This record gives sequence, structure tokens and C-alpha cells, in this order.
Amino acid sequence: MRRPLGGALELDDDSTRIDRAEVHRFLSEESYWATGRARDTQDRLIAKAARVVGLYDGGRQVGFARAATDGVSFAYLADVYVLPKYRGRGLGEELVREMVERGPLAHLKWLLHTSDMHPLYRKLGFTDPTPKLMERLP
Repeated sequence: MRRPLGGALELDDDSTRIDRAEVHRFLSEESYWATGRARDTQDRLIAKAARVVGLYDGGRQVGFARAATDGVSFAYLADVYVLPKYRGRGLGEELVREMVERGPLAHLKWLLHTSDMHPLYRKLGFTDPTPKLMERLP
């Protein structure tokens, strides 16, 4: 799947296109949930993911999301980010929408943990069973 978003921006779920160094840099240095994560751990998470979706500006990785699943009943949304320069344009919403509504896992219940992005996920049907956990029913 490749989906243009206007200009040079596009979403792509080709795992071989993921800029693993950039994803690791952002997650291990700038995210609150994966600070200090080892590069080999991040590479394994990408390799074992049920699906990854990258957000690109031309050839540059500017966002990312990955999913883990049992393949039957649920999928877990993880490591979602958009670089600060690209925020405020609805790109995070499109990234998550592509992952949870348009992909091969769309029929599953989705789970995620977040401490700060509740408004974004509510727009896409996630609810708040606890202060950190959110879920979206099929």
C-alpha cells in the first residue's frame, strides 16, 4: 500500500522502506515511552511487527507506527509518532487511520497505551477503559 497525502507526503506499509536508524533515533531519544531503547531491540520490534506504516516526505521518514497482534482477536498499536515539524496537519490521524481502519488488521479490536494523545485516538473510535489504556472495538 502506498497512499499519497498531498505534495511529497505519503504513507507506505512496505517494511523494507522503514528508515530503522531514524525510527530508532526518534524513539530512543525523543519519545517518552521508549527512551533508551536499544537499537537491536527496535530492529527486532520492526521485523516481528504484524504491520508497520511509515510517513514519508519524499524519501525522508517523518512518522511511524507499528502493530503487534495475535492474528485473531486483537491488535496492539505501538510506537506512533510524527516529527514535531510535521505535527498539527492531521498527519498523525492519517497514519493511525491507515493502520487501524484500512489495513489487514482492521477487523480486530485495537489496544494502545498513551499518556498524552487521547484526543487523537478518540477521533478514531478509541475509548478510555483506564487512564492509560485505550481500546477500539471492531
